[in-house]
This record gives sequence, C-alpha cells and structure tokens, in this order.
Amino acid sequence: MELQAMIMAGGGGTRFWPRSRRSCPKQFLRFRGERTLLQETVERLTAQVSPERLWVITAQAHLPLAVEQLAGLVPPEQIIGEPYGRDTAPCVGLGAALIARRHPQAAVLVLPADHIIEPVQEFRRALHAAVQFLHDWPDYLITFGIRPSYPATGYGYIRRGQSIGSRQQVYASHVLEFCEKPDFNTAERFVASGEYFWNSGIFLWRAETILQELSRRRPTLYAVVKRIAEFWDTPQRDSVFQQAYATADKISVDYAIMQDAGREGRVLVVHAPFQWDDVGSWLALERHNPQDAAGNTVQGRHCGVDTHNCVIVGDPDHLIATLGVRDLVIVQCGSATLVTTRQKEAEVKKLVETLQNQGWEQYL
Repeated sequence: MELQAMIMAGGGGTRFWPRSRRSCPKQFLRFRGERTLLQETVERLTAQVSPERLWVITAQAHLPLAVEQLAGLVPPEQIIGEPYGRDTAPCVGLGAALIARRHPQAAVLVLPADHIIEPVQEFRRALHAAVQFLHDWPDYLITFGIRPSYPATGYGYIRRGQSIGSRQQVYASHVLEFCEKPDFNTAERFVASGEYFWNSGIFLWRAETILQELSRRRPTLYAVVKRIAEFWDTPQRDSVFQQAYATADKISVDYAIMQDAGREGRVLVVHAPFQWDDVGSWLALERHNPQDAAGNTVQGRHCGVDTHNCVIVGDPDHLIATLGVRDLVIVQCGSATLVTTRQKEAEVKKLVETLQNQGWEQYL
C-alpha cells in the first residue's frame, strides 16, 4: 500500500500574534532552531515519504512563502493554495481527491503543519505501525491519540474502546467517541479514567475510503472537491477551483466525518508513543526552550531586574527591559507589542478580533 502524505498549512495562528501575522502565520515561523514548523513537519516525513508523494495545502496568499520554504523538499506543483479558508474537511477532501486521481488505493497520512513531535524516531515507528494496521483494517479511518499528561481544556479528546493489539510494539484500539474541548472538571475525569487520549488531529486512511465517507456524510462538499479534481489538469483548473471552493462547507473533519464514524465503530486510534505539542500559545516556548535562573524564557535582547517566570520575545535589535514583574508574556515584533498575564495569554485570539473590529488592520 503506497503511502502519500498531505500537510495542512492553512491556519492563521492568531494566538501567536504579534509574531504571527496574516502575511506570515505560525506555521512559517521558527520557534526553536533554524527550521520553521512547516519545514520540521516535512522533514519528519522524508524517511518514509518521498518528495513526489508529499502534498501541502496552504492559503493562496501564502503559496509563494510555502514554495520558498519547501524548495527541494516538496515539488512546487504539489503545494496547493486554497482560494478561501474553509476549515479542515474541505482541505482533507481536496487532498484526497487530488491523490485519488492516480492512486485511489494509496494510504494518505494527514497532519497539521504547526505541531512539534519528538523524538522523530518514535513518530516514524508509530507511522509504520499505523500503515500495518490500515493494511489489516483497510476500510477504517485511523487517528493518533496522545496520552494526556494533564487535564487540558484546549484539546479535543478521544475515548478508546477494545484493543486490537499491537504492531511494532505500538498499540491501537477501537474508538468509542470523540469529545469536544471539555471544561476543567470533565477534563480531570477524562484523564483520571485512563480511557481518553488527546485528539492530535493526525489521521491515516485510504484516499478512496475518506472520499466514500465524504460522499455519504457530506455529499455537497464531496461534489465540490470531485469537480475540482476533474478539472485539475485542464486550462480551467484555476477558475473551477476558485468558483467551486467558494461554495464549500466551512466545517472541520471532526464534525463532518470523524464523530459520526467513531459512533459507528469505523475508527481506530493508535496509541502514539511520541511527545506531541500543538504549540497552541506563547507558553509553549517554555516547553521547548531553556529558562534562565529566574525562570524566564527569553528569545531576543532582554535586560531584567527582579523579573521572574516570564516569556519575553523580541526582535534581535530591540531591547526589552523589565523591572519588578513576574508571570507575564511580553512579545514585541516590528510595530506591535503584546503584554499579557500567563493566565490570559491563551486568549490572544480575542485581542486580535478586537483589533480587527476597531480597524487596526495594519497590525494584523
């Protein structure tokens, strides 16, 4: 079973404002080392997926940036720019339809562009095992579950059922249900039960299978991606893509397919052996970078006195000086600066919406 991979790289990354902007969202930024999150995602796959079997779907506005960052890693004709943001279900359907034109039986790995996964060897072992599970359960949808380390309220959860055994010492189970982001008490109960995983948003299925699911559950959306694929190699490709995609439902793949398929017993969850971080907010920097003696995580030029447990990020030539503060997130990027508390930093998206409503578009 040939393995192809499609990377979803169309998110806006608003929780990482002001470094993440409309012109260069989170997946195109570096958060550690020299590679961007998108580049790390592609390089994680290169041992198992050759370049001609890699696909990247991003926003049309970011297509030149994606092509530039992935030069030599992904063929430019397989980096696709969506004319409109339509959430993950249309993205997944489009990728599957384009792959199925020539490889309907191919196994397709779907993963976001903005996650940190380590160690890479464990990810590759899990992927190899997942392909073996798919070979034995070819009509199933497979997702990767992360064992929760704390009662997170920002992630969806997957409730596992009966085990189907292991491959490569990696286990998998039937899925009983997908649960949306819970409140804290519910998350505590999920974690204490030992029956739940975090939903990583990483999937594996045959191209033909996911298209059949889409046809059955979202026939209008299926018709959209099928039409785009039919015109892909014709002179009408761009006009059909533009017109058809504008009519696509704006819906996540979890709502469109996975929740119902899980209730019907059509989904397996691989117990991921790797460490996973969706880099959802500025505090993620603490998990992947060292702290100074006062517990501060600093990227940039900083002079601090009596400064503790802060995340401080700035341009290389911009000095951030702090005195007598603690538990803050301070991020300077170009003409904008964010100052918030650790308790509120996950709500940066609300601030971005307020800036937009007040007409401060030049800072977005």
